[in-house]
Amino acid sequence: MKHYTLSLGALVATLCLATSSLVFAHGDVVPQAVDTSGLKQLGTDWQTANPYREDKTAIRIGDSAFNQNCARCHGLGAVSGGIAPDLRYLPKGDEGDEVFMQRIRKGAVRDGRVYMPPFEGTLSQEAMWAIRAWLETVHEE
Repeated sequence: MKHYTLSLGALVATLCLATSSLVFAHGDVVPQAVDTSGLKQLGTDWQTANPYREDKTAIRIGDSAFNQNCARCHGLGAVSGGIAPDLRYLPKGDEGDEVFMQRIRKGAVRDGRVYMPPFEGTLSQEAMWAIRAWLETVHEE
């Protein structure tokens, strides 16, 4: 059995390299397409309240869409591991809809750093509202 020893500097450098790929991992991922063919199409005007609230088809589509596009940062089941906010605590109803849609459409940039990419133009309005419908099923106070 071989034993390896690292200097403190080498250990720190190794840890920095390992964690830097985790911190910036979301920047290197291509959003996945979401099939919303089972949902009523919403047109080009953005809705202000979720038209799919409690819709079983939307919830199923939203669950899959979340896992494909959001879980890598916001966690499986929306249980965040600390990289991004825990979306289970978004307010339910219209208040949460407004916060959710603003962030998913426009993303978040602070001090020139992209904390969340904008999904407008990448995901359809239908896909975004389906994700929101699913998030309300895992909501916690």
